[in-house]
Amino acid sequence: MGAKLLTLFWAWLVLSHSFYVSRGVVSAAITTPLPDLYEASVIELQAGLTSGQFTSVDLVKAYFARIEEVNLQGPVLRAVIETNPSALWEAAALDQERLLYGARSALHGIPVLVKDNIGTVAFEGMNTTAGSYSLLNSVVPDDAGVVKRLRKAGAIILGKANLSEWAHFRGNLASGWSGRGGQCTNAYYPNADPCGSSAGSAVSASIGLAAVTLGTETDGSITCPANQNNVVGIKPTVGLTSRAGVIPISEHQDTVGPITRSITDAAIVLSIIAGPDPNDNFTMAQPMPVPDYTMALSNTSLVGKRIGVPRAVFLNDSMTGNDPYVNQVFEQALETLKSLGATIVDPADLPSAYEIYESNNETVVLDVDFKVQLDAWFNSLIANPSGVTSLEDLIMFDSNNPTLEEPTGYTDQSILIESQATTGFNASYYQSLAFDMELGATRGIDAALEMFALDALVLPAPGYTTVPAAIAGYPIVTVPLGFYPENVTIGSAGPETVYPAPGVPIGLSFLGTAWSEYSLVSFAYAYEQKTQTRLQSKAYAAAIPTTQLADVI
Repeated sequence: MGAKLLTLFWAWLVLSHSFYVSRGVVSAAITTPLPDLYEASVIELQAGLTSGQFTSVDLVKAYFARIEEVNLQGPVLRAVIETNPSALWEAAALDQERLLYGARSALHGIPVLVKDNIGTVAFEGMNTTAGSYSLLNSVVPDDAGVVKRLRKAGAIILGKANLSEWAHFRGNLASGWSGRGGQCTNAYYPNADPCGSSAGSAVSASIGLAAVTLGTETDGSITCPANQNNVVGIKPTVGLTSRAGVIPISEHQDTVGPITRSITDAAIVLSIIAGPDPNDNFTMAQPMPVPDYTMALSNTSLVGKRIGVPRAVFLNDSMTGNDPYVNQVFEQALETLKSLGATIVDPADLPSAYEIYESNNETVVLDVDFKVQLDAWFNSLIANPSGVTSLEDLIMFDSNNPTLEEPTGYTDQSILIESQATTGFNASYYQSLAFDMELGATRGIDAALEMFALDALVLPAPGYTTVPAAIAGYPIVTVPLGFYPENVTIGSAGPETVYPAPGVPIGLSFLGTAWSEYSLVSFAYAYEQKTQTRLQSKAYAAAIPTTQLADVI
């Protein structure tokens, strides 16, 4: 009976939608060209939806077709693990609601891809697996907190993006690989490393497989993929966005943020997903009210600001492993920041820089947290057909299912094994946790900001840039900086991937203290608007989907 009612409701929505189209209520704005989905912004898409130029059903169909073109055929980017079988139904309902009541928010009817460690309810037909077959067909008790906020805003969950399995906390494996999703690759050079762990989110955003995407970061997992895929990433302060319903690594470092093609789109998304959630007590400590981050978008935001360059360790190629070209293009960015009115304080070193480089405290904390929190995740599930109920079970599951989880070149489980060997919240754990905060914040980012009277720090995204902010729980906003030259030496990044490689993007990261996203967004926006780096290069031809709205309307 329920299925019959659902079918009748779907038919009513479609017929009703067709009626409005035939009556001209959904009118084609012939004089306005349709947005190019490779680059389309949330504002452009919302304008087209509002004017009746196209519908959310059209958008979902177009994005599905674009995914179909490049995900498992053509360049086989493997950016998307699965699409939402309910997305067209949801889009039709939101189109109908728009006609009757108007839009709920700037994301009303906008398709969003979320990383496959971000929980979505099972009735919708999607899995939440962190890329692991051990969670296939498992049933989560509820939507993740950020998904609830997206749905309340009227966004459509288009599908789940591929990722480094377990958010790159399984072993010494190539970025962007998961058992379920396979090896995700970069769209800017064939088989280039997409970085991780939010690989699929960044690749999808980079070529318009969705309007916007969500990623997560524990240490580098939004920043690095944004950097390597010519997109924007915001790694929020831990506690600005809810982690409830997100498969965890560590409550002390995990955070959820947007990966988009522009700072404007990222600001729109962050304004919607940020805020307190009683299911994540870290979020209850954030300053209120939640800012409207779009109000930070100003071309003159850098005028009179003091931006520091922490050179020690972070710009030392022998320590970061960066190609020398990264620092070359970074030096050009500093000149651009000066031209925008900023005072560049150089150097503005972190007092703890060398200790951070040598410290093992982050590993201690993450290993302990992961075991405790992952066991809790398994126990929270309503059902899990694999029978896995703990980290110990997971290690055994992978070993017993090598075809699925340990194909040639992707066998390592060393991090899982290391985590399993931990014994809980002991004295060494609490000592490491305290030392992390001291190194990252007290004698790290906050010390540099105070010593040099800075408004923010700036660094190239590759290398060790993410570590101080990771262990402090502090924010990073990353924008496109440049692209590797044609003569760069191509390196190996995994069994199937290479890095660096010609034309692969490089990002620029702005860092600050807790809750400083508003300022960081404003600085990144001014830089982005001045340079327009994203528009200077496109993905390689085979990786650019050809389907546009005109093909589905």
